[in-house]
Amino acid sequence: MDDDTFWTLIENCRTRTPDPDERVAWLCGELARGPEPETVGFQICLDRALTPTNTWDLWAAADRIMGWNSDDSFFYFRLWLVGLGREAFERVARDPDALAELPDVRRLVGRHQSDWDEEEWLVWEELDYVAGQAFVQVTGRTEEDFYEVVEARGGEDPESADPAGERWDASDDEQAKRRIPRLSGLFPGHR
Repeated sequence: MDDDTFWTLIENCRTRTPDPDERVAWLCGELARGPEPETVGFQICLDRALTPTNTWDLWAAADRIMGWNSDDSFFYFRLWLVGLGREAFERVARDPDALAELPDVRRLVGRHQSDWDEEEWLVWEELDYVAGQAFVQVTGRTEEDFYEVVEARGGEDPESADPAGERWDASDDEQAKRRIPRLSGLFPGHR
């Protein structure tokens, strides 16, 4: 699987339904129809796509919106970005402040996290498991086998590396206004 095919699958699932669980089921079904190398290739493409989003600037932007971040929540946030499709993903990867333009982010403005519905959280953890689930369906082997095959084909764990760039504190209003001015305007003060 190449990057264009990967992004086409993401775009197709995105246009089918807004529901993340239904999107995962659709993706899993599509991958399970293909040969084993396609399922592994999907995971390798996903992991490669995530690499440019592992930055402290994006971490701080996510932190500004959601009020806190952990390694896991930041990874799930980055998976959510993939689910937005290639154009939005690449725009935010280049400029984390572009999150301020996204409807999913704008609908959270002025609302406390305790008022967000579960589906409003900017996370999509399940996307990371879809290729492994399809691999199990196609091969009858285990998810552990899947990750061994991914590693053997040169796949790298996108969670293991530290974010790139200079670490900074999203709760520092001065820095936030300078580095992510639009998001700081939408989400004033650290939540």
